[in-house]
Order: sequence, then structure tokens, then C-alpha cells
Amino acid sequence: MILAGKRVLITGGGTGTGADLARGFAAAGAEVVVTGRRAEPLEQVAGALPGARAITADVTDEASVKAMFEQAGPCDIVIANAGASDSAPLGRVTMEHWSAMLAVNLTGTFLTFREGLRQFSGWGRLIAVASTAGLKGYGYVAPYAAAKHGVVGLVRSVAQEVAKKPVTVNALCPGFLDTEMTERSIANIMDKTGKDRAYALGALTATNPQGRLVQPAEVTSAALWLCGPGSDAMNGQSIAIAGGEV
Repeated sequence: MILAGKRVLITGGGTGTGADLARGFAAAGAEVVVTGRRAEPLEQVAGALPGARAITADVTDEASVKAMFEQAGPCDIVIANAGASDSAPLGRVTMEHWSAMLAVNLTGTFLTFREGLRQFSGWGRLIAVASTAGLKGYGYVAPYAAAKHGVVGLVRSVAQEVAKKPVTVNALCPGFLDTEMTERSIANIMDKTGKDRAYALGALTATNPQGRLVQPAEVTSAALWLCGPGSDAMNGQSIAIAGGEV
């Protein structure tokens, strides 16, 4: 129970990695607040955890993010996990696609970090769940990769601002995760290639030298470490969780 007495806010907390983070932080003793746009999955996650709460919010909307923190109350740990991915060759990327990827993946992290930092009164942790796409390039996801590279830059810059305080700012950069988002990528590959699921899954796991999808629990373990004893010097880092891919 290393986080007893701490409150953690997790955006995108209703599914996938966000839900796993909620369970992991609750097990470590933290009071958990999960947020997202859809109430039903948030309430399912919160309802299974002691003392957890669900708040509907849109991280791309400034007023919504401010209201989210007002409703949550003072938080010690803020995890910007909300994100979305879509694919297309650059020549077919529309302004709508481009803007949507930057809005949720980059602007959402900025707004979450800004409001989270403003309400810290002492010890605090800001953690972004980014991606290996923030550390390297992938074909057909240029807007997503650009947004995640922006998150890495944001983390490095804010870390310099808070370095004299008991606050750290870091990014976790997993490869393809065993989550609903990756299932949508698999379905997209199947649709565009006419190949079966095994082929589509293999196309994604081939990027990982370990030949597998990253498990959400591996991201949760890294996040817990960043909030635990002995992690105070970890600041401004982008930690790859990808089996040696980067």
C-alpha cells in the first residue's frame, strides 16, 4: 500500500491501459479517479474498486478539463492516458483526421498536465502514456506519431520547469498493446489486405523483438515505479516499454 493517502486521476480510464492503471493504483492503496467521455465503462471500472470515482470529461475541451479537476479534488498523481489512433497514407490524411489526432493525443495531454500541475500543492507526479510512435516513425500513422512526438517534447520541457520542486514529469512509451485500440488496428489491416487475423497480428508483433504485444500491466508497473520510493531522479524521461524495439 505504498500509495495510501494519495489520489490519482487517470484519463481514458474506462478501458484498456487506463482501466488496468486504475486497478493497479487501487491495489497500491491510492484513491482512484477515472475519467473519460463515456460514463458506462468508467462506472464499471470505478464500481469494482474501493472508493474509486468516475467523472465524464473531454480532454480536448479546456473547460471540461478544468471542471474535471474541480470535481476530482486535489490530486497527487495525474496520468494523461486518453488517446486515439487512426491510420492513412499521408496523401490521404484530411485536416479533420490531422486535427483529431493532435486534439486528443497532444492537446489533451497538455490540458491535463497544465491543470494537474496548477493544483499540485507539494509532491506530485505527471505521467503521460505516449507510445513508441513518440520515439520513432511508423508508416501510415504520421498524425498520430507527430502528436506523440509532441507529447515527448512536452514532457521534457515541463520536467525542466518543475525540477526544483518535489514533482516529476515522465512519459511511458509502449509498443503495440494488447488492448481494444490494437484490436481496431488488426481489424483495419485485415480489411485493407484481405488477410486473416494471424497475419494482421503478426504484422504488429513483428515490430517487437520479443515478438508479442505489450501487456497493459507492464505499463501499470512502470507507472507505479515512477510514483514509488527511489524514483525521484526520474524526470523528463520517455521510457520505452517495447521489448527492445527502441
